[in-house]
Amino acid sequence: MSRNDWRKSVVYQIYPKSFNDTTGNGKGDLNGIIEKFDYLEFLGVDYLWLTPIYESPMNDNGYDISNYLQINEQFGTIDDFKRLVDEAHHRGLKIMLDIVINHTSTEHKWFKEAQSSKEGSLRDYYFFRQSDDGPPTNWESKFGGNAWEYDDKTDEYYLHLFDVSQADLNWDNLKVRQELYQIVNYWIDFGVDGFRFDVINLISKGEFKDSSKIGKEFYTDGPHVHKYLNELNRHTFGDKELMTVGEMSLTTINHCIKYTQPERQELNSVFNFHHLKVDYANGEKWTYAEYDFQQLTKRLMEWQVGIYEGGGWNAIF
Repeated sequence: MSRNDWRKSVVYQIYPKSFNDTTGNGKGDLNGIIEKFDYLEFLGVDYLWLTPIYESPMNDNGYDISNYLQINEQFGTIDDFKRLVDEAHHRGLKIMLDIVINHTSTEHKWFKEAQSSKEGSLRDYYFFRQSDDGPPTNWESKFGGNAWEYDDKTDEYYLHLFDVSQADLNWDNLKVRQELYQIVNYWIDFGVDGFRFDVINLISKGEFKDSSKIGKEFYTDGPHVHKYLNELNRHTFGDKELMTVGEMSLTTINHCIKYTQPERQELNSVFNFHHLKVDYANGEKWTYAEYDFQQLTKRLMEWQVGIYEGGGWNAIF
C-alpha cells in the first residue's frame, strides 16, 4: 500500500469486552464501539485495532479462536460488524482485525477432527507426537508448564506454545496454510483495512528435541517463517491497500528488517517487546526491577533506528 499512508497513521487499540456496553450486561460490544465513533473521530485516530472478536471460549481473552468466520455472540452479530465497518469507513476511520493463526482453540472443529483419530484427515493440521516416557521434549509453554499436553483419546501429546487450550497449527502442511489464506481473504472481502498478526514469528517450528533454552530456539523466527509470510502476502493482502503488523516474540532486529523490507513482500511493520523488559529482574517476566528511563530510551532507539536503517519499519507499541 502507499508508503505515505500507514507510516503516518495513528492506531487506536480497542479491547471490545471492556470498551463500551450497550446492552447492560456488563460486557462491551460492537454497538458500543459504534456509539463512540464521535469520540474516536475527535481524537484524530486513523485505524481502530480490534482485539479478537471471533467465536471463542475466551480462555485467553479471544486469542483462542474456535471459529474464524463467526463473531463472538457476546460482542454482537456479523450484521453488527458489517455496520461497524461501513460506519467507520463513512467517517474516514479504518478497521484493523487482530487475528491469531499460530494456533487455534482446542474447541475448533479442526482440532476436534484431528483429535478423533490418529488416521484422521486433519491429524496433520496440528503437532501430535508419540512418547512413552512423558512429554516429547522439555519445551516450556509461554504460560508456564510443559508445552506438550497428553491426549488420552489417541495416547499422544499435542503441542501448545501457549495455553493448553491453544493447539499450535502445523504450517508445514500446505492445506493448513491454504485454509488460513482463505480466512484472511474472507475478512479482506468483508472490507477490513488491516491485520495485526498475533505471535506470527512462531509459526515455523524447527526440530523437536530437548533444549537448554526451553525450546524457544527451535520455533522463534523459525526455519521457514519468511517463506511462509511471503506466501501469505502473495495469496492475500499483498496487492491490496491494507496495513499489516506482526507481533514478534523474542525476535531480533535483523529478522524484523527482513519481515518489513518492502521488496521482501512479507509485512508492513512489526511490534517487538524488548523495551518492556527494562524492569524485568534478570530478564524474568514475572519479576520486578527498578525502572531505568535511560535504558528504556536506549532500547527504543536501538530498535527504531536499527530497523529503519535496514529498510524496515518498527511500529511503536
